[in-house]
Amino acid sequence: MYHRIVKHILRNGFENVSSGNYEAVLSQCVPNVRHTFAGKHTFGGQRNDVETLRRWFQRLGRVLPGMTFEIHDIVVQGMPWDTAAVVRWTEDVTLANGVRYVNHGIHYLRLRWGRVVSFDVYLDTQETECVLASLGAFGVEEAVAAPITS
Repeated sequence: MYHRIVKHILRNGFENVSSGNYEAVLSQCVPNVRHTFAGKHTFGGQRNDVETLRRWFQRLGRVLPGMTFEIHDIVVQGMPWDTAAVVRWTEDVTLANGVRYVNHGIHYLRLRWGRVVSFDVYLDTQETECVLASLGAFGVEEAVAAPITS
């Protein structure tokens, strides 16, 4: 039953990101949540608190407005005080320059008592870097800005 609840929380989290409701996602995180995103680009690096993660999500929404996720699998294991989860997904968005961006990846999450303690994002970073560079050349300055880290 607990694993089913966690899957529901995670699926809702991706729906909230797709709709731009980042506060709902942040409310599921502990104050010192650790978030890492693979790659050396505007989304890359590590964040170690909710406020920095909030700024990161806001940038995500500005650079990739309209981004949606299709969830393929969610695997949950462990007990409520130490839960691990993997979410396999495809993201899809039509960019400001008219290019369609599709990427596939996973989130690896750790939860305690239903709250996200950490999550790591792994995807095709080469694809992400190429898309961000093309957006930068199109005039989207935040697409090539320094990462938001803490």
